[in-house]
Amino acid sequence: MRYTVTVAGTTFEVEVRGDTVSVGGEEHAATLSAVPATPLRQLILGLRSRTLAVTRNGEGWVVEWGGERHVVQVVDERTQRLRAMTASKGPARTSAVVRAPMPGLVLRLEIVVGQAVEAGTGLLVLEAMKMENEITAPVAGIVRALHVEPGQAVEKGTSLVEIAAPEA
Repeated sequence: MRYTVTVAGTTFEVEVRGDTVSVGGEEHAATLSAVPATPLRQLILGLRSRTLAVTRNGEGWVVEWGGERHVVQVVDERTQRLRAMTASKGPARTSAVVRAPMPGLVLRLEIVVGQAVEAGTGLLVLEAMKMENEITAPVAGIVRALHVEPGQAVEKGTSLVEIAAPEA
């Protein structure tokens, strides 16, 4: 699977093939395993081992190690294709109705009515074809309405969330 990873404004192309990771064309033996019931992950990269604290935030992931905190955005190739197909070619929108890009099952909501969101903030997770797909905010604003709840099946085009322009 291929990913686009952005850390501190620098973007990397990453490909994961089993226990091999290619970053910018350079291959490394790597494994990442979770420490149960904690946000900790054990990364073994070549002969080096690191313990990372990994948590989700509205912008992507926060990865902490060695006393440093990094905000990391990770986008898989499938999500990139979906975003390219649904990207607006016109002027920037100030409000939006977020619709299901495919039929699926709402697994969880990551926002509440009245919450401020930025463009790219995770709104909900939709399961389709046994894959979890994060549905993100296309614009910055305030969540005006939620039209779905966890466990609800939706069809392609179903209205999921309404985002209103932030008030000045």
